[in-house]
Amino acid sequence: MQMTSSQIFARRDSSVLADDGDHRAYAGSLGSNVHLPGEWISSLIGFIGDVLPGWRDDPIRPAHAGETALTAQLCARLTSASRHAPGWDFLQFKREEPDDTNAGRSIDLAVAPSGSVIWIDGREYTEYQTLLPIECKRLPTPTGTKRDEREYLYSRFGTTGGVQRFKAGHHAAKHARAAMIGYVQDHDIPAWTTQFDQWIEGLESEAIEGWSAADRLAVLEHNRTTRTASLRSDHARRTGLDGIRIDHLWIEM
Repeated sequence: MQMTSSQIFARRDSSVLADDGDHRAYAGSLGSNVHLPGEWISSLIGFIGDVLPGWRDDPIRPAHAGETALTAQLCARLTSASRHAPGWDFLQFKREEPDDTNAGRSIDLAVAPSGSVIWIDGREYTEYQTLLPIECKRLPTPTGTKRDEREYLYSRFGTTGGVQRFKAGHHAAKHARAAMIGYVQDHDIPAWTTQFDQWIEGLESEAIEGWSAADRLAVLEHNRTTRTASLRSDHARRTGLDGIRIDHLWIEM
């Protein structure tokens, strides 16, 4: 049986050690080391994307439309899937996790090690640290007096925009990669890609600080059968922070 790239990257056991050092587990610490290549994050995002259609179509999943309830359901499904998928059982999925650098702000969904110390490009991650921060948004944005229809990207009412938070460093300031999940509840994915291009053009023409055509989302794959898509965007951030890459996973609900 041929393994996927995500399984190849992720299939590691506790005996794996880095070539350039011996990272022993001390008393009271996690008991195993997993060393992964930097591009393993892409495989992790692929795993999450693969879980989405089965989660949406699960006949026993209670019907909900709200972002909080949907994200809670998805977190539970991802946790279960990681326990039963070869090569992913050293991960945990957590909701409303405090941001690494802004503890007063919470991440909708966070991926962290479970029972292992994970090393990626020389950086150590324990079960108390986030490997991948994920923001979740509904499309369209729910209506309200303080809601901006562009809230997935940007909000004129504050710093509640999804991409906006990453660009400003309010979320994931220590991370070079992040992800967003879009729950498409009206229209379809092609309609939203067109709308996003228009919104980003508008932010640039309005001279909103930090926004330009470089912030556009590029469609990597659109699966019309599963009604899902993967997109990617790269963003400059405020002074003192390196840029960030955001992978976007959209699913028509």
